[in-house]
Amino acid sequence: MLELLERLVDEVGALHSKLILLIGSSQSEKTALLEAYGKKCGLAPLRVGAELGSKLAAIPLRRRQLHTTSILRDLADRHAKDNLLLMDNIELLFDRTLQLDPLDLLKQHARVRRVVAVWPGQLTEGRLTYATTGHPEHQDYGTDGLVPFAI
Repeated sequence: MLELLERLVDEVGALHSKLILLIGSSQSEKTALLEAYGKKCGLAPLRVGAELGSKLAAIPLRRRQLHTTSILRDLADRHAKDNLLLMDNIELLFDRTLQLDPLDLLKQHARVRRVVAVWPGQLTEGRLTYATTGHPEHQDYGTDGLVPFAI
């Protein structure tokens, strides 16, 4: 699986959007695969929940949405190496108070560098989902502009 991911990351560099999403059940070892790939590349994944969350904690709740994208961009720039960014624990991006489109945000980062991110939801019948229908954070997306890597 690691070798397949390595090949895919090399190939995706020629695309407009260089986003690879690792998708699978909670027991599929997505994080372990990302960490193994990062170790091989000498690159630690950006743990969005912990790192972005700690920066946002110092900002009043009603102003967080104004700062989230710039803080995330700075964190991504610090974690990227050789035009590659690894991202995990992205659930915070779905927080409704931040008023973000998480997949669009990932795609924006993937326009300037290759991004491999662990998707915390499902891929079913060609649709990416996060949370169940009716849940306040529920999202449903097509797969245009990204490369799904099912585990």
